[in-house]
Amino acid sequence: MNKKWIWATPVAIAAALTLSGCGGDDNSTPSTPSNLSAVKNVVVIYAENRSFDNLYGNFPGANGLQNVTAANAQQLDRDGSVMATLPPVWNNLTQTGVTPVITQAMTASLANAPFAIDDANGFNLPLSAATRDLVHRFYQNQMQIDGGKNDRFAAWGDSGALVMGHYAQNANTLPLWKIAQQYTLADNFFMGAFGGSFLNHQWLVCACTPFYPNANTSAAANNISQVNADGVTLTLAGDSPTSAITGVPKFAKDLALTPDFYAVNTMQPPYQPSTNKPASGGDPNLADPGINSTLPPQTQQHIGDLLNAANVSWAWYGGAWGAALSAAQNGTTGVISGPNLSSPNFQTHHQPLNYFADLAPGTQNRTQHLLDGGLNGSEFIKAIDAGTLPQVAFYKPQGNLNEHAGYTDVAQGDQHIADVISHLQKSPQWNNMVVVVTYDENGGFWDHVAPPKGDRWGPGSRIPALIVSPYAKKGFVDHTQYDTTSILRFITHRFSLPSLAGLTSRDQALVAAGGQPMGDLTNALDFTQK
Repeated sequence: MNKKWIWATPVAIAAALTLSGCGGDDNSTPSTPSNLSAVKNVVVIYAENRSFDNLYGNFPGANGLQNVTAANAQQLDRDGSVMATLPPVWNNLTQTGVTPVITQAMTASLANAPFAIDDANGFNLPLSAATRDLVHRFYQNQMQIDGGKNDRFAAWGDSGALVMGHYAQNANTLPLWKIAQQYTLADNFFMGAFGGSFLNHQWLVCACTPFYPNANTSAAANNISQVNADGVTLTLAGDSPTSAITGVPKFAKDLALTPDFYAVNTMQPPYQPSTNKPASGGDPNLADPGINSTLPPQTQQHIGDLLNAANVSWAWYGGAWGAALSAAQNGTTGVISGPNLSSPNFQTHHQPLNYFADLAPGTQNRTQHLLDGGLNGSEFIKAIDAGTLPQVAFYKPQGNLNEHAGYTDVAQGDQHIADVISHLQKSPQWNNMVVVVTYDENGGFWDHVAPPKGDRWGPGSRIPALIVSPYAKKGFVDHTQYDTTSILRFITHRFSLPSLAGLTSRDQALVAAGGQPMGDLTNALDFTQK
């Protein structure tokens, strides 16, 4: 697929293919820590749907909103003209049932610029209030990025002005902000893939995009998107509003699969828990394969395969996994319902390893590695406190604690993750631990930094990432270029694992576009300070 933009700084290809973590405050290439083997435990906490500017735009020392000008923030309409004002926030700023109610009419005629959602002189919406959700899908994200200009977020979103909203936070109001000040905040960290949660969870575990073989002759034949010849933009419907000021865009077919059958927007796992129930009379452990949103079992190599082969212990802890699995086995939806404000809620497409054939129900692999994180993370916290975490642990908070706009708020999830970190700091395993806290994707929120040009799949918009560890550089803002796959790079580097194919192809694409490969997080660490 050809893309039109090149904005990364050229570097020598030979130097660029060094995977030891590239750049820093001075863009120098740091040396690989000589005692990386001191790290015995890696913990990854994966939250939801926030751009860097949305939460950390005012963080001291970071490339934030202080570097935004009218020229690099103003949004263009669909015809390329500068909008006189931002569109209203379609269907209200606040989610149904949330107080205070901020209506669509109250958001009309906002200046064409970023705005603070919590501004006391504006909407004064607290972190504890859920805003409406924003579109965050594969093709729309690319259309919003607009070749690196980031100037069509309002044009191709479905929430109008809300894409430009951020929170004016500090260490007194955002618990993770205080932790970021104590350790390392990465301000040049991008989501691994364009679009939404489903695809970015896959890139977290395998650096790959799922595939649906022979989709055009399957139940999913009516789930294929209609894309323009550039391979990047969706085909508009004939009745799509011409201006973002007058309405949300309409597309001919904005669906889950690409024309060549890659799954880029949400599809359901083939195994329970899945939003798709079992087929009538079929195996209760499976999702009905006859439903067009059920993805066939995937067979690509994932990080768990590499860890197994190297005898490195690992687990994925899914918050509310046990409750969701029980609900599925009992034939009820309950906790596995989708976006809502009930507690807890659980999103099946946030469990990426439940899509892989080698982790199917009944396998020992599944029993050992797909674990219940418990309601409110209780089972994960028990393992932390007992000092029994495996060498590599992924933790996915349940829905109401993951910060996703639409069905939860920032405050609950931020406090929950800060509490989990507090437990980690007191764990018997803490002294040799590296914790990475990041977000799966931007949730549709604007960010002013252009992602580097990579491959067909990403990287997408900039997101926050914290590296928390006794070895983390203290009070450090790391400007090294990272994306979601940098987590896999760190794990494979630390445990001397083979490289996943997607890591190699991503770096080759970055270099071919005149840029540099992704760092592996080692620049955030200093083994001399502990």
